[in-house]
Amino acid sequence: MATTGRPRAMSGTIPSMESSAHEALKDNTIIVVLGASGDLAKKKTYPALFGLYRMGFLPRDVKIVGYARTKMDDAEYHKRITSYIKIADDDAEGKAAVEAFKGFSFYVSGGYEDSPSFENLNKFLENIESKYQSKERNRLFYLALPPSVFIPVAQHLKEQCYSKDGKNRIIVEKPFGKDLESCRTLLGSLKQHWTEDETFRIDHYLGKEMVKNILVLRFANIALNAAWDKNSISNVQITFKEPFGTEGRGGYFDEFGIIRDILQNHLLQVLSILTMERPVSFSAEDIRDEKVKVLRAIPPIERNDTLLGQYVAANGKPGYLDDDTVPHNSVCPTYAATTLWIHNPRWEGVPFILKAGKALNEAKVEVRIQFKDVTQGIFKDISRNELVIRIQPSEAVYLKLNTKTPGLNTRAIPTEMDLTYKRRFTEVKIPEAYEALILDALRGDHSNFVRDDELDVAWKIFTPILHWIDGKNGPAPKPVPYPYGSRGPKELDSFIAKYGYKRTVPEYTWPLMNVAAL
Repeated sequence: MATTGRPRAMSGTIPSMESSAHEALKDNTIIVVLGASGDLAKKKTYPALFGLYRMGFLPRDVKIVGYARTKMDDAEYHKRITSYIKIADDDAEGKAAVEAFKGFSFYVSGGYEDSPSFENLNKFLENIESKYQSKERNRLFYLALPPSVFIPVAQHLKEQCYSKDGKNRIIVEKPFGKDLESCRTLLGSLKQHWTEDETFRIDHYLGKEMVKNILVLRFANIALNAAWDKNSISNVQITFKEPFGTEGRGGYFDEFGIIRDILQNHLLQVLSILTMERPVSFSAEDIRDEKVKVLRAIPPIERNDTLLGQYVAANGKPGYLDDDTVPHNSVCPTYAATTLWIHNPRWEGVPFILKAGKALNEAKVEVRIQFKDVTQGIFKDISRNELVIRIQPSEAVYLKLNTKTPGLNTRAIPTEMDLTYKRRFTEVKIPEAYEALILDALRGDHSNFVRDDELDVAWKIFTPILHWIDGKNGPAPKPVPYPYGSRGPKELDSFIAKYGYKRTVPEYTWPLMNVAAL
């Protein structure tokens, strides 16, 4: 009997992802959260740090130091950082873990643009480090901050808080600029103080389980990979839907809009992983090299490949312009569908439709790959195959295919091969994206972070269309209205149809189907 030559427990491992080149922070480490009083830190950063602590993934004897302008005592700080940590009432172990987490979490208040504040922060850090047994002192800085203070904070951290006797890393949140020029300014300023190797630019979609799974689905399955090109695929849609509007945060949103908020980063990252060529290995630079290569083959988006919408009052919910924080005559799109084209041998002629919107009928992020029609002659009006990757909620991969109706009739009907994670992997808790990414940064693994040249190419694709929407090249386009709680603009169906998308028969629904209705 033939053997694979390796133990069963090792099958499926990815050696290039286990490289010793990653320099993990294991001891003598302080994690500094800047912007500790803000929403992002409270809702995402601290719950992720607690999750890692509870799973045993934080460095030994780690200390967490929060830093922000807000003046508050330890009790207020601890209350704030644990307010979004969910523990069941009967979970005594969990409650004890929260208390222990508070025990190694400290707070320092200070400004973001003055040296004395950062000197004070550094003294606090040095006081903690003075109790270390060895000389090594590692610091991980997490910037949960608005972009307006990125540059001064990065500079002061390097000048006043940089450890001379260990590793320093800085995690930066999006947005990375508003267009190509501002992105280059931001990148250039950060590079004056921090090397690319020390910098971890978070796009949290790269930490999502199903986005990380795309690489394995593609390159570990010949059955899928063989059909992964223009010869088999008709069109691809990457969709983001939110069921709520700006809810009083319209002032911030109006400055950026849906394209900067979702398409230019999150959805484009998904697109690059879907379409990149097979990397030499799964090491960080090999993956990122291929992502950059495919993005460079995408020309700037054309105006006629774009549909813009703005939600209006409906179903008892207010419209975008009814938000007091939004300028009364704003033409900022809250919905956008844009079609991208990739000029390379694999993808020439395949439309990639990126869609995102607020105040829609459901919460959903998914990739829908629609294959071409089967050869005509045997079947009439047969549904197309589709591979759907449900990123959230309820992670799933399902392949829509045609099968014979059960029973005495011979007729083809659409059904699916369904891998719904909750049903298939019953004991597994899927980690939050921020947990996965903070752990990667602690390990020194850049695979799921955005490289500088990747950002540059991404902005080249979107900047011309953004300048048009901002009214920098003549009058700004007026988005079409769509009702709060709808699927989006009524023009959407004709927009995606012009790129060759065909709907499955209306009787088909996933995950359940009534054959009697056919």
